[in-house]
Amino acid sequence: MRSAPSNVSLTGIKPTGEPHLGNFIGAIKPSLRLAESYESIYFIADYHALTSIRDPKLLAHYTRSVAATWLAAGLDPERTVFYRQSDVPETFELHWILSCFTSKGLMNRAHAYKAARDRNQEAGIADLDSGVTMGLYNYPVLMAADILIMESDVVPVGKDQLQHVEYAADIAGAFNAVYEGGYKFKIPEAITPSEDSGRSLPGTDGRKMSKSYGNTIELVAPEAQLRRTVRRIATDSTPVEAPKDPEASSVFQLLTHFATPEQVAEVRARLEAGGMGWGELKNELFAVLNEQLTPLRERYDALMRPDSELEEILRAGAERACERAQPVVAQVRETVGIG
Repeated sequence: MRSAPSNVSLTGIKPTGEPHLGNFIGAIKPSLRLAESYESIYFIADYHALTSIRDPKLLAHYTRSVAATWLAAGLDPERTVFYRQSDVPETFELHWILSCFTSKGLMNRAHAYKAARDRNQEAGIADLDSGVTMGLYNYPVLMAADILIMESDVVPVGKDQLQHVEYAADIAGAFNAVYEGGYKFKIPEAITPSEDSGRSLPGTDGRKMSKSYGNTIELVAPEAQLRRTVRRIATDSTPVEAPKDPEASSVFQLLTHFATPEQVAEVRARLEAGGMGWGELKNELFAVLNEQLTPLRERYDALMRPDSELEEILRAGAERACERAQPVVAQVRETVGIG
């Protein structure tokens, strides 16, 4: 007997930095829309973040910051199970059990592990596993536990994260094949964005907006900081009076995600005709962003206060998550012969 209904969507958010516009467009908004048609479960993957964040105060801050951002963006904790990964200890028991059904060869092919070895090879380091921790190596198994313990039907991921869902399905299948008469894990499926919705937002240097490039525009930055960041977006030296190609402009591409269709059409026409400079376009982008993000920023600031309801929301979410996880682990324990 299953402890969770069908049509469950699970999303994990790793707290490794301040949320930015790329996160908002690429992950937050699509996930909130998905919650309208699925029973949604969102968790903050704080244990996953230990592979890269070793400052305890910073990890605690990023965890609260991510939680506050999603709530400020419109996540409804009454409708969505919203919790910290570390508050559900059953996940880590299941992680060990799943590890016993995961082949080393499968882990050897994991993208993150292979990328680490490739970097060592390119750097001329003889030990290709230098700097590789077991946390990084076993990362896909913990992610499989996150997915399977909530009996997820679908997991929305970017195309670069597709392998994690495939691994979860493979590991679940391996367990199910061994215990024919016991508990059966659901086999999860990935939901990937369409070509249009999955288009990457450009950062301040024109490359894909990413914390690793240091080119992000923070989602909840104070107004003055937001203005300065927008002003830093790279542009070319085309004169004000010269016609410009909107599609080649990072500033314009950002504008299309936040302005109204009428505003976008007007700006496009002015750029193509000439007479609108990059400085004016940046001012237009800042005004649009600031208008839309001010309510989100104010709600975020309120949630980040020490006396806010943030911790109570996460505690209540953890209780609901544990209620789902405990029956799953109990059935798995019984299946493998551990009373």
